[in-house]
Amino acid sequence: MNDIVVGMGEALWDVLPEGKKLGGAPANFAYHISQFGLNSRVVSAVGDDKLGKEIIDSFREKKLYGIVETVPYPTGTVQVELDAEGIPCYDIKEGVAWDNIPFTPGLEDLARHTSAVCFGSLAQRSIVSRETINRFLDAMPEGPGILKIFDINLRQGFYTKEILCNSFRKCNILKINDEELVTVSRMFGYPGIDLQDKCWILLAKYNLKMLILTCGVNGSYVFTPGSVSFVETPKVVVADTVGAGDSFTATFVASILKGKSVREAHELAVKVSAYVCTQNGAMPVLPDVYLD
Repeated sequence: MNDIVVGMGEALWDVLPEGKKLGGAPANFAYHISQFGLNSRVVSAVGDDKLGKEIIDSFREKKLYGIVETVPYPTGTVQVELDAEGIPCYDIKEGVAWDNIPFTPGLEDLARHTSAVCFGSLAQRSIVSRETINRFLDAMPEGPGILKIFDINLRQGFYTKEILCNSFRKCNILKINDEELVTVSRMFGYPGIDLQDKCWILLAKYNLKMLILTCGVNGSYVFTPGSVSFVETPKVVVADTVGAGDSFTATFVASILKGKSVREAHELAVKVSAYVCTQNGAMPVLPDVYLD
């Protein structure tokens, strides 16, 4: 059965004011997917160093499985500083292990048994990991139930129009926030159009099943051909927003794979991401009320 859900790309340490926490969008996604009882895997690379061994140990403790290769580059770290509202600012180190994820026979076999994968633009900043991600996407099965989610995740200028364009073509679900949508609109020549119209353009141009637009405190949208769902963002006391978007994506994807409607998936994703904002770090244990 092709029932595996994969988070693919960066695995790293977020170095926060209170200490380091396991992070990286694909690992966050895979972890939350596993909390919903789905068969998740993380695909990344770490260095042959103390930080790399700690990532492997942390994955094991969290029962997070996958293909995490050890490569001759340092394990990735991100210096995270939080502003007064708990919004993170990132300093992402370059030339690290997750820039060099190898495409192996084991990874090709995993791709052939994967029903959903979430990937971003950040891990495509280097040619090695970019080619591995593209080969993985190409090796996945075809069919109406196969989900390829591009959670765009623009960071520090680590992206190009060519990379984004290729990823839009390879995915069938696009997840983007309002700031990223403004950047993409400038890059692709859609200025002066309101956010919703920009989403409709992208949905149609790239023949997407769904486009998810998150707008922070201003709510979120899910566009599908011919319909749109809007859900307001709950007001919560924010500890930090690290990983909240990844928990949204994971909850939404898990719900769709379990047969829930777009609206049901959207509403639960909003509740879970709001809860994650009330917790420190990207991988809190979710209360059972969200997991039924």
